[in-house]
Amino acid sequence: MEELRSTLNEHIDVVSEIFDNFSTGIRSGFQPAYVNFLGFFHAIDWKEPWLIGLLSFHFLLLLTVIFSRKNVNFQAFLSFFSFSAVYLAERINRFLGVRWKMFARQNYFDSHGLFISTLWSGPLLIILMIIVVNTLVTSCKLIIQWKRAELRHRAKLTRNKED
Repeated sequence: MEELRSTLNEHIDVVSEIFDNFSTGIRSGFQPAYVNFLGFFHAIDWKEPWLIGLLSFHFLLLLTVIFSRKNVNFQAFLSFFSFSAVYLAERINRFLGVRWKMFARQNYFDSHGLFISTLWSGPLLIILMIIVVNTLVTSCKLIIQWKRAELRHRAKLTRNKED
């Protein structure tokens, strides 16, 4: 019994050491990403009217998705619109990169598309995920209703055969 206890303690020590090394590696790996994110966040002038409009657009689209969750056809339209907007993000980035002086104080539209991916495509993809989850929940509810109706129908048929 003592041998089993010592073996178990050694195993716990090894797992603990592996976990410590893993968590240290993760924390040090996320540190540069966090610093880069903060640099990106602070480099943006959040008081620019077009950025406020963009964020308002995403917020209104999110509210529209939430309030129209029971209208499947409208949700399909919103998902098509959002997919199209994400698909066109590269072209939008190029278009706005050429014309940024008309509406912004600085050029946010780099050739890699980091800004447009973060502030245009990112929120749209999150909204799309909400639409997909809503569609799955609605589909599950419909399947449950259909199956219950089928079971009621079978029970009724069985009762009619017995009478």
